[in-house]
Amino acid sequence: QVQLQESGPGLVKPSQTLSLTCTVSGGSITTDGYYWSWIRQSPGKGLEWMGAIGASGSTYYTPSLNSRTSISRDTSKNQFTLHLSSVTPEDTAVYYCAMDGGRTGYWGKGTLVTVSS
Repeated sequence: QVQLQESGPGLVKPSQTLSLTCTVSGGSITTDGYYWSWIRQSPGKGLEWMGAIGASGSTYYTPSLNSRTSISRDTSKNQFTLHLSSVTPEDTAVYYCAMDGGRTGYWGKGTLVTVSS
């Protein structure tokens, strides 16, 4: 069974970079056909897909966040990491990592990140 766990600081100051790591167990982030995503949810905004990284390392980002978002991975640790630069209080949200396997999907429990000085 695939399990995902988000980790990282819960408080980030404005203008800094938000970095969160997703640790995957029960499956490999290099498995063909799977995409590993970051999604966030803030009050009144619903779920927002931010980006994903594929098995080969290819990355995809939503246009609205493309200039500030990057996703990297460490295959030796079976982890992938979100970097969101130049954050503002509007970036405060619960951040989730997830796996999209086409027919199947798994989500982490999410972690709240607050952007505040």
